[in-house]
Amino acid sequence: MVERQQRTQLNDLVRTRRAELGISLRQLEARAVHRASGTQAKFGWISKLERGLPTDAPSEELLLALAAGLQLPPSVVRQAAAAQYFGITEVRSESQAARILVARAEELSEEDLQQLAAIAETFERSRRAGDSGQS
Repeated sequence: MVERQQRTQLNDLVRTRRAELGISLRQLEARAVHRASGTQAKFGWISKLERGLPTDAPSEELLLALAAGLQLPPSVVRQAAAAQYFGITEVRSESQAARILVARAEELSEEDLQQLAAIAETFERSRRAGDSGQS
């Protein structure tokens, strides 16, 4: 019998991002709400996910709620879920610039990737701050 390798991309993403944000599981639960549908990522499910316990593949609304709570683009959370639950690791985007960026990123060192990710996070925080200041 062939042993299936366990995939943990979404588990790892949630665990590391929550640590980066410095928030508790309860705080993540409170933030993880998909505004359009009202779907919320519940404490028990997030906890199971982080600990690597079996969970069913989440719905689109649950992934959007999780993305909101983790302050990540939905595509990042969708890709991690697709990789973990379905073994799909190909990055797809309608944007040619995004496809080029991903292709180039594969050529970078881990340190370079961390710097690029920090730049993207800083840019997004600045953009959000600018959007809220225009109201």
